[in-house]
Amino acid sequence: MTKVIEVSGLTKCYDGLAAVDGIDFAVEEGEIFGFLGPNGAGKTTTIRLLTGLSKPTAGSARVLGYDIASEIMKAKREFGVVPEMSNMYDELSGLENLVFMGQLYGVPSGERRARAEELLKTFGLYERKDSRFATYSRGMKRALTIAAALVHRPRLLFLDEPTVGLDVVAARNLRTLIQRLQKEGTTVFLTTHYLEEADMLCSRIALLVKGKVIATNTPVRLKGMAEEEPALEVSFRQPSPQAGEELGKRLPGTVVMTINERIRVYGGDTATVLETILSYARERKIEVASVNSLKPTLEDAFVKLTGLSPLVMAAEKGGQ
Repeated sequence: MTKVIEVSGLTKCYDGLAAVDGIDFAVEEGEIFGFLGPNGAGKTTTIRLLTGLSKPTAGSARVLGYDIASEIMKAKREFGVVPEMSNMYDELSGLENLVFMGQLYGVPSGERRARAEELLKTFGLYERKDSRFATYSRGMKRALTIAAALVHRPRLLFLDEPTVGLDVVAARNLRTLIQRLQKEGTTVFLTTHYLEEADMLCSRIALLVKGKVIATNTPVRLKGMAEEEPALEVSFRQPSPQAGEELGKRLPGTVVMTINERIRVYGGDTATVLETILSYARERKIEVASVNSLKPTLEDAFVKLTGLSPLVMAAEKGGQ
């Protein structure tokens, strides 16, 4: 397989602190490669480095065969970038925005309008092609921003947190579009802090925590890493906010978390864990509503590999 991105020891420091800390990975042609990690892990910084918006402190990378340090302008002709915040012009219509982006990307003048209209149809925006961008819904704005990055038919598309802030329907539509792009041969580099989104879309995932890549593999194999760690989920008929913390003290060597009033216990001997839960319930005179053995999920793999609560991934995008 052809490698469209090759990264070796890539590092970016700000005021002596490493936002990206000596990372290594490669992206193969035709895949959706997920860069998964909590907000502040260094995902956006990595995209900025790979697209020439920031210069590395150390290390190297090649994008589409070009060295980002000396040939980034050549690479830019062949990739598209969809930033987290839209870069479209509010006062221009959807069609005008795409035609203008075509001009910036060097699309021949005789092809710009046809290409723009083709993309508007693909993204379900053709009926609103003459409406000002400012009047578009959030989902429509996101879709047009992605369309603009495709106007020059790039081989590689960088997507930074594409579904942040979208409603459920808009996010689902956007994921469908991303999958369609892959089927049409576009390689996609996707940053996200949504575990389910990464599991659903990505061919492979690099897990990034505090500027370091701690694992890279397919979603299936990452989940397989959690299989040896049994996981039980228990719910009580009278939920107690202290139950998770109290059970954690009784179950050393396990990871105990409370998620939506359900308590999950990762690791430990299953029989011992279950007996401890039942004993706790008897002492507190509370009834156990259910106990389930869980199949490993990407969330379980995240917990095992990072030691962090999946709740750190649930927060919306802050100030990365």
